[in-house]
Amino acid sequence: MTLPAAQSEIFLHPGDLWFGGEQTRVRTILGSCVAVTLWHPQRRIGGMCHYMLPDGSRRGKRRDGRYAEEAISLLRDQVVLYRTLPHEYEAKLFGGGNMFNLPSSSNRECTTVSDRNIAIARQLMARYGFRIKAEHLGGQGHRNIIFEVDNGDVWVRQTPLQPEIVLGDPSR
Repeated sequence: MTLPAAQSEIFLHPGDLWFGGEQTRVRTILGSCVAVTLWHPQRRIGGMCHYMLPDGSRRGKRRDGRYAEEAISLLRDQVVLYRTLPHEYEAKLFGGGNMFNLPSSSNRECTTVSDRNIAIARQLMARYGFRIKAEHLGGQGHRNIIFEVDNGDVWVRQTPLQPEIVLGDPSR
C-alpha cells in the first residue's frame, strides 16, 4: 500500500501532541500507550495526542501530555483555539496493547496499564463531548498509526507479540 505524499510529516513521541490543518501526516507507534485523533470534516483540521499513563501525580503547574487527562485536555484546548466544538469532530482511539503475553482482562483479577489507558480514553471523550467514530484498542502487540489530516483517514498496522524463545535446556 502506498500513501499519497503529504506536505509535512510529524512523528509523535509519548507525551506529544499535534494539531493543525491539511497536507499533514501524523505518525506514532503505540504499545500500551493510547493515541486519540480528532478530525473536523468541514474545516479539515485535526490533531493527535499520544499518552502513556492513565494518571499520575504532578509536581509542576504545567500540564504533562504523558498522562491521559492532561493530554486530552490539551487536545481539547486546541479545539477551542480553532473556535470549534468537540461534537463537530470525529474521534478515533488507538492502542492500549498488552505487551506482556497476559490473558485478556476478563480472565484476570487485576487490570493493566493498557486496560486503564483504554478505559480512561473512553471516559474522557464522553466527558468532553467528543463522539467516537472508530477505535482499534486492546489485543496484544504494538501498533503503527498514520493519521492523514487531509481526509481524516487513520492507517493502523498491528504487530503481534513474538512468541517467547528459550535458548538452552528448557527442563532446567
